[in-house]
Amino acid sequence: MSNNNQLDWQEVRWQCDPQVLGYATTEEIEPIHQVVGQDDALEALEFAIECDAYGQNVYVRGLSGTGRMSMVSKILRDVKPKLTEKHEHCYVANFSQPDRPKLITLAAGEGVLFRKAVNQLAAFIADDIKKSLESDEINAQKSQAEAALQAEIKALSDPFEAELKEANMAMVNVNTPQGQQTIIVPVIEGQIIDPNTWQQKVTAGEIDEATQAKLMDEQQAYSKKLEDLGRKINQVRDQGMTNIRDLMEDHVAELLQAEITPLCQRFKAPAAISFLESIVNDVIDQIFYRRQKDYDPQERYDVNVLLTQVDDEKAPVLVERVPTLQNLLGSIESKWSENGPVMADHMSIRSGSLLAANGGFIVLDARDLLTEPGAWKTLIRTLKSRCLEIVPAELNWPGQPALKPEPIPVSFRVILMGGSGLYYALDSQDPDFAELFKVLSDFDSVLPRNEQGFAFYSGVIAKIIEEDGLPAFENTAVAKLIEHGARVCSQGGKLTAKFARIADIAREGAYLAEKAGAKWVSGEHITGAIRRTKKRAGLPSRKFQESLHDGTINVDTEGYVVGQINGLAVIHAGPIVYGFPSRITTSIGPGRAGVIDIEGMAGKSGSIHTKGFHILGGLLRHMLPVEHPLTFSASIAFEQSYGGIDGDSASGAEFCCLISALTGLPINQGFSMTGAIDQHGRVQAIGGVNEKIEGFYDTCAARGLTGEQGVIIPQANAAELMLRSDVQQACKDGQFAIHAVADIHQAMSVLMNRSTGALIDGEYPDDSIMGLAMKKAKEYWFLTQAKG
Repeated sequence: MSNNNQLDWQEVRWQCDPQVLGYATTEEIEPIHQVVGQDDALEALEFAIECDAYGQNVYVRGLSGTGRMSMVSKILRDVKPKLTEKHEHCYVANFSQPDRPKLITLAAGEGVLFRKAVNQLAAFIADDIKKSLESDEINAQKSQAEAALQAEIKALSDPFEAELKEANMAMVNVNTPQGQQTIIVPVIEGQIIDPNTWQQKVTAGEIDEATQAKLMDEQQAYSKKLEDLGRKINQVRDQGMTNIRDLMEDHVAELLQAEITPLCQRFKAPAAISFLESIVNDVIDQIFYRRQKDYDPQERYDVNVLLTQVDDEKAPVLVERVPTLQNLLGSIESKWSENGPVMADHMSIRSGSLLAANGGFIVLDARDLLTEPGAWKTLIRTLKSRCLEIVPAELNWPGQPALKPEPIPVSFRVILMGGSGLYYALDSQDPDFAELFKVLSDFDSVLPRNEQGFAFYSGVIAKIIEEDGLPAFENTAVAKLIEHGARVCSQGGKLTAKFARIADIAREGAYLAEKAGAKWVSGEHITGAIRRTKKRAGLPSRKFQESLHDGTINVDTEGYVVGQINGLAVIHAGPIVYGFPSRITTSIGPGRAGVIDIEGMAGKSGSIHTKGFHILGGLLRHMLPVEHPLTFSASIAFEQSYGGIDGDSASGAEFCCLISALTGLPINQGFSMTGAIDQHGRVQAIGGVNEKIEGFYDTCAARGLTGEQGVIIPQANAAELMLRSDVQQACKDGQFAIHAVADIHQAMSVLMNRSTGALIDGEYPDDSIMGLAMKKAKEYWFLTQAKG
């Protein structure tokens, strides 16, 4: 077995020298409050903040953690973006269309003043107008107009009455089914002859026929004159009443105009002036025409100031953590009376966070926004139209008309935060996304593992200490946190920029230090915090080890077995990952079925695992260039696996297991392997390499280390290694080995303790692994031919 690819013990874990940090405790360094190591992302964000062009909204990709929205809002405030003019938007009643409240837009601070001024006007209407209509002056003018009206009516009726008297006719009032009416009747010998008397005299023969005819003709003639006179009197009376009403209306209008004129000079917005002038006509309409008992000027003319503004130079920066449709847009509250629901009015309108962000910025989480019904569609519509339309938050009561306030012109910038998956989904599914979110601020998840990165970590940890009131950290504690950042990152030469996990470990380390009565937090406290964090989520791993110990799960960690290998897999418990071995077996014989994936046949294989399995077939054809078809049937299975399997990290182990079954060469069960393969035999990088190694090490350690155990990993993953200290010590003591291989030949040599052989002129050496494989493949072909 070649040890050329075995890693030295120093290579399995990178260690941060506390002395390199340049301080003894964090008391000696300044906290860092800004985002670190993200110059390109901050430059993109700054451009979007300062550029006024259409569609320069930002998608912030890559930031994570609970404080990311606060972090972005702090960046916005620190940049001090250019301020557009602030406005206060108000809704007032629309007297001609009550379901469409009118919008009045005023400068910052003027909305509240306008409301106070209109409230004072309403109080004047409620109190002073009614009193003025009952004043002596108005009563005198009203009496004078009424006297003039009576005189004009008398001037019309007196000549007619005189004419009737001369003609021996008179006017009397009689009751009819239609009501009391005035009729013309004759006067005979000084007696007024009403219809009953007339009938009696005619019946008694006291009035001859000639007289009857003459009197009836005269009566009809004067009745017609009476009708004409009545029409003239009604016209005169109507005109007189109109003059009296005009007198009172002019009086009210004059009083209101005296109050409104100064307000129009003070609040010069056209919509405000139009509303004030419309109040004059509405007051006259309500007092003289509608005369509604529930008329309340304070309620009817009240001004709904949606949002008050401070007249300063600061652009609003709003963080909306619950982006429901109602929170973003605002709402129209329902109104109820004793008889049930009634139509809402302009005072029922409530603003949302989009209006609060007008002229500034709003920070939203993309995932939260997309999960709220209607929220994304409303945001896009508002950005496109630049108008905010507040609609009822829920369906109206049947039969009740919906309130439709005038749209509010708005201009704000959206800072949308989310992951890569959501970004690509929105870009492909929503045609408006690319047009409206033209700026991508990409925050990297890693920092360089150098002195600059160490300084960033130190400053951020100092900030956490300052904000949370933690004890100071020794340089050994910071060094351990940096090492943990390298482990979380799992990239060679890098540290994670996701400080939320680092902060959690730092806080728990401080807790352990305070509990122990230590003055400072040391490296041991941080190591203990990491161990405790993993232990809390480690029950599945412990149950697996128990199943190995009692024989429920069969995994060999020593000896040699043909067609069996230890693969490696991981399980997740939140952010914590655990590795564990998985036994893979292969059986083979002559036939034409090829290589069968039992997991795939059982429907337990994911798409990536299935792809890796097909690559395995391609590699088999590449490494066995025989002149005849490969005529054997082989099946590969993950033993005691009852759930789904996905990923291609076991494809290298599966290939080695297949070659072992084909050649009859046993595999060292003290080794496990992880690594994906390509069709030319290169071993490619995989994820979770540290956890996988530790999972197999724990299994071997529980059964006793033999010095012949280890793990084979892709060479591409070697720079990512940040193994636990006990694993590193075992490597140092020669009890455990890590082999980093670049191709499948090196892996098979380690596992089968034999050279794979080099392919020369289409042939491998006879005693090599691949030479034996070629020979066995040829035997299977002959056997298959013989059976055929």
